[in-house]
Formats: sequence, structure tokens, C-alpha cells
Amino acid sequence: MTYSVQWIPTDVAFSRRFDIYLDHPFFEHQIHWFSIFNSFMMVIFLTGLVSMILMRTLRNDYAKYAREDDDLETLERDVSEESGWKLVHGDVFRSPRNLVLFSAVVGTGAQLAMLVLLVIILAIIGMLYIGRGAIVTTFIVCYALTSFISGYVSGGMYSRNGGKSWIKSMILTASLFPFMCFGIGFILNTIAIFYGSLAAIPFGTMVVVFVIWAFISFPLALLGTVVGRNWSGAPNNPCRVKTIPRPIPEKKWYLTPSVVSLMGGLLPFGSIFIEMYFVFTSFWNYKVYYVYGFMLLVFMILMIVTVCVTIVGTYFLLNAENYHWQWTSFFSAASTAFYVYFYSIYYYYMKTKMSGFFQTSFYFGYTLMLCLGLGILCGAVGFLGSNLFVRRIYRNIKCD
Repeated sequence: MTYSVQWIPTDVAFSRRFDIYLDHPFFEHQIHWFSIFNSFMMVIFLTGLVSMILMRTLRNDYAKYAREDDDLETLERDVSEESGWKLVHGDVFRSPRNLVLFSAVVGTGAQLAMLVLLVIILAIIGMLYIGRGAIVTTFIVCYALTSFISGYVSGGMYSRNGGKSWIKSMILTASLFPFMCFGIGFILNTIAIFYGSLAAIPFGTMVVVFVIWAFISFPLALLGTVVGRNWSGAPNNPCRVKTIPRPIPEKKWYLTPSVVSLMGGLLPFGSIFIEMYFVFTSFWNYKVYYVYGFMLLVFMILMIVTVCVTIVGTYFLLNAENYHWQWTSFFSAASTAFYVYFYSIYYYYMKTKMSGFFQTSFYFGYTLMLCLGLGILCGAVGFLGSNLFVRRIYRNIKCD
């Protein structure tokens, strides 16, 4: 077999020659702009709704507590008639269950949020989509360098809640997400080797990634835990935690933590639904994703919508006199990843031509890795936003 090559002069600058591989009509379609506008309007509506409903309700509650001209009998009658979030002020700052795991996932999620923001900005500035594997390399290096954030957030939170098992907390924070990814990657790599595929990750690459984690990421996470414990580990709860936990009354089914958690991910998923189609298409259908400006806007919208929805869910839960809001706020935001994974099943059967065990395992394995990271990220952001909200509303009431 023979082939021939003909060289033709061109006036296109070298820096612009990669543009021939970019599908501008696909990624800059009118529906893409419309989805951004739709998500932006959702943010305005949701933030306005949260501000109007919650602040109006809280202002009435504050006014009732702030009256200084009431006599003792009127005040006692008002207190006896109170119900909702004010009654659980002695339990709302009680330490969450499985504090070690909770601190680890919140710290990891805070790191992932900063990591995604950093990688998107670097992709916008440096056009990382041109180099093969540049995004993955940047992600791994930036993850190692931002490990201090996970340790700092986790250590500070663990200390504020009176945690004692520091060694377990530090190790779990530093190794939780990397080992989850390593476990999934190991299974997929074994399948690729069995099928003799070039998709198998070389052993040398795995050694390099492990060395980066062991000598950069792990020490930075431990350092962040120590710094967070000493700098932000002092308890600063607005209300004192009572010794005996308050019994939680039975409420309607839609106010249970499981229902609140499942409903909390619908709006955040709706804000990124269209963008997920473009991301999946570029990852699985061999289109080069280059519109990282869109991704930055969608990521910021996702964070705002997640915080607003989680705050509303937390407020409803506290009004139901259920003070176990920490894990519920986390799962309420993290459930976004559940809907993304559910969408990936639809995308697999309706938009791809994949078949066989090898392709199916790779598709759902890497999608699971993505959704685990997204769930931890959204869960941490949702909890941190709810934490600020809860501290704010309990700051101005009489807790004793």
C-alpha cells in the first residue's frame, strides 16, 4: 500500500490551526446560549424567593423575640405557643453523626470546588484543550497542590465539634477521594488489560500519580489539618448545646430527611442539564470541548442554586423540629450527582452506539467517578452555605 502527501501553503497562524477541529456550530448553538440564560433567570428567581420568604419570616420571629416592653406573662405565653426552628436551639449545633467521615467529605468537597474553579480558569487562560491529556495532567497537579484546603476545612470543623480521633480524621481526609478513584480505576484498568486494550493506564503512570499523592498531596492535607485545628478550631456556636437531646416529633412524609435530600438535587440538576449534554458529547463522542467560559458560568450558577436550595431545605427541616440538619443538607445538595448519573443512563442508551461489557464498564465506571466527585463537591458547598445560614438565624435569638 502506498500514499502520497501534498503540501499546500496557508495563511492561517500557527496558534489558530487547531480551530479546524473545533465544532463551533455545535457548541455555540442557540440552545447553549438559551440554557445559560434560563439558568441565570433561575438563579435570580431562586435567590429572590429565598430572600423574600425566609427574611420576611425571620424578621417576624426576630421582632417577637426583640420586644422588650412585654410583661412576663405575655412573653411566657408567646414562648409556650412557639413552634419550629426556635424550639431546637439547644440541639441544632449538636455534633453530626460519624463526625470523622463528615469532616472528611466536607473538607474534600471544599477542595474539589476550588480545584474545579482553578482548572476551568486555567483552561480559559491557557487553552488546555489543544494538548492531549493536558486537562487531566492539570487536574492531578492542581489536586495535589490544593490538598491543603481539604485538611484546613476538615481539621477546623472536626475541632469545633470536639473530635478526638485526629489520626483517623487526617488520614481519611487525605485519602478518601483519591482511593475511591483509585479503586474504580483499578477495576477498569484490569478489564482493559484483560481485553488487551490501549485504554489501559501504563504502570509507570500509576507510579507517578501515586508519588504525587504520597509526597505532595498527603503531606499538604496533614499540614492543613493541623493549621485548621489551631486557627479555626475554637467552638463558636451562638447557642449552647443541651445535655439531653430533644425528641424529634413525627412530621409529614415530605418533611422527612430522605425526601428533602432527594428533592434538593432537582433544581441544581436542572441548571446544568443542558451543559451535561455537551460535556458528555465531548467526552464520549470525540468532540473537542473548548467553551470553558460557558462552563465557568454554569459552575457558578450551580453553586448559587445549590446553596439556595439547601438553605430552603434546611429551614423546612428545622421548622419540623428536626435538628439533624448537617447530613441532610449535605445529601440534599449531593443528590444532584444522583440525577446526573441517572441522566448518563439515558444518554448511554439514546445517544451512544456503545455495546459490550468493555465499553459499558468504562462508560459507567468513569461516569461514577465523575458523579462521586460532583456529589462530594455539591454536598460540601450546600452544607457550608446552610451552616452560615443556621449560625445567622440563631445569632439573634435568646438561646438560654
